[in-house]
Amino acid sequence: METLLSPAFDNLSSFDGGKIKKGLKQVEGLLAQICLSGPSSPRKQHLQPGAADREQPARKVLADLSGDPAFREFFKLQEGFEWNVAQRLLTTLDFLVVRGGDGQYDLLIVNALDLIQGVLLLHPPSKVLFARSVHMNLPPDLLEPINCPAIQSATIITLVVALLDMPQNMRVFEQLDGLLTITSLFKSRETGREVKFRLTEFLYFYLTPETPSIPRADARLATGAPGLLQRSPSKLAKVFGGAGNEGKGERQGTATAGDGMTLSVEEKKEYVDRYLPGVVDELLKDLDTYKPFGGVLS
Repeated sequence: METLLSPAFDNLSSFDGGKIKKGLKQVEGLLAQICLSGPSSPRKQHLQPGAADREQPARKVLADLSGDPAFREFFKLQEGFEWNVAQRLLTTLDFLVVRGGDGQYDLLIVNALDLIQGVLLLHPPSKVLFARSVHMNLPPDLLEPINCPAIQSATIITLVVALLDMPQNMRVFEQLDGLLTITSLFKSRETGREVKFRLTEFLYFYLTPETPSIPRADARLATGAPGLLQRSPSKLAKVFGGAGNEGKGERQGTATAGDGMTLSVEEKKEYVDRYLPGVVDELLKDLDTYKPFGGVLS
């Protein structure tokens, strides 16, 4: 696994756009190999009458990953700073944002955001990287009106993934005026329909109850030191023998401030009301009527 990650990391660390693109493709290929089954279990897809059947690898469901040797090796490597893919992608994204003010790196930025989403879903403990303001500052920067709608939409989705089950990240996001950025973009007449749709989804997500299911990672994570991450109690934690009961236990209490303190829906409603007065009640009414996110508010 290290031999696959090493050339990808070298390319991602380059100042050349072409090499960065190659590095992103290499990471994408690695994640695809982990998420797709090998040639031993192909599935055939009949494309058109008369066309030859093409063999395509079947996607693995989440439960299948726990027994996959490649995924087990990947997950373990993510526990350390040296091979943590999310950290490398965030560093590359920061470079692209700083150098890509003229739009020359827009596609690479979108690709990097998509890969960050995937890595955070495969290795949830990496989400704690966003507890650092240096990383949490990136999403608000990418939501600025100067950026194209594709970047803004991808940023909102990435933000949801980074904040999901991570109240400590949510508090950092709020402290950095991230909610002000979201609501300002929502109110702007210049914001396109697709982006406004994503923003509405984000507000729905923000107003759902907080359930911290990922244990706080070791403090060394915040400094980027070795021993970066701890296990996750999610389904993926079955790789290391399962931690579901521990995760349930974590949900029973409310953490202290600065350590992932959760807020109630009413408290978050007050925050949104500061920026979008009169809108929150309609959003909550929609949540009650249409029950997105599995109807967690009912």
